[in-house]
Amino acid sequence: MSAQTATSNMTRAAASDHRALAALFERLALSAGRVIMEVFRAGAEVSHKADLSPVTEADRAAERIILEGLRAAIPGLPCVAEEECAEGFVPPALGEAFLLVDPLDGTKEFISRSADFTVNIALVESGRPLVGAVFAPMSRILYLGWPGRAERVEVSESFDAGARRRISVRDPAVPPVIVASRSHRTAATDAYILRFRTAEIVSIGSSLKFCLIAAGEADLYPRFGPTMEWDTAAGDAVLRAAGGLTETVAGEPLVYGKRRGPGQALDFANTDFIARGRTRLEPPV
Repeated sequence: MSAQTATSNMTRAAASDHRALAALFERLALSAGRVIMEVFRAGAEVSHKADLSPVTEADRAAERIILEGLRAAIPGLPCVAEEECAEGFVPPALGEAFLLVDPLDGTKEFISRSADFTVNIALVESGRPLVGAVFAPMSRILYLGWPGRAERVEVSESFDAGARRRISVRDPAVPPVIVASRSHRTAATDAYILRFRTAEIVSIGSSLKFCLIAAGEADLYPRFGPTMEWDTAAGDAVLRAAGGLTETVAGEPLVYGKRRGPGQALDFANTDFIARGRTRLEPPV
C-alpha cells in the first residue's frame, strides 16, 4: 500500500467517526470564539475583499485556528474555508468528504456590535452536511449536530463547555414562527413570508436561524437571495441531525460541493432554499 493510499484511508476513517469529529469541531469553535471576542472587545479594523464584503482580523485569526486544528487532526481531508477562498486558495478536488468553514458568519453583525455572529464548521459527505458546529460567542451557546443527535451546549465565560441538552425540531406552531435574515432580506423573501399572513417573524443574523428551528423554537427559514455553502452547512447539519431539512424551492434536499467548472465564478454558491422542521409547510391558499 502506498503512503498516499494509507493517508487517504486514515482520513476516511477519521471522518467517519462523526461523534469524535463533533468533539473536534466543538473544541476548535470554542477556541476560535475566544479569539473573536478578544478582537471584539479591542475593536476591529475593517477592510474589504474583492467582492466588497467586509473582513476583520477576527475572521482571519479564527480561520487560522480552525484550519490548523482540522489539518492536524484530519490530514488530507479537503478544507473549503471562506477567507482562503477569497484569497484564491481552493482545493482542486473535494472527493466524497470535505470540510466547510466560516470562521465568522455575520461579519456585518460583528462590526455593528450585534450579538448575531457565529463560528461555523461542517463535514459534508456525498453532498450532505452530516456534522456541524455553530457557536455564538456573544451568547456563549454552542449547537452541535451529527447523525442521530443534535445538542445545545452552554459555554462558560472561560469558553469551556457546560450543560448539554438534546434538541429536536417540533411540530409546526399555529401560526408558524418564521426566521429571516436581519441584514440580507430580499423582496422575494418578504413576498414568500407574506403568504403566511399571520406568521410570527423573528429577524436574526447568521446561521442561528437554522439552530432556532433545530431547537424547536421556530418552524421555517426561507432564503431567496445569495448565500454560500460555508454560510449554511454547519447550521444545516445541526438542523438535519435534529430531524429537519433544508430544501431547494423545487423541494429537493440542498446539496453541497457545487462547482461551476474551470474559470467560472461562484463556486460553492447556494440556490434559493427553505429550511424547515420535519413537516413541509405550505402557505394558506
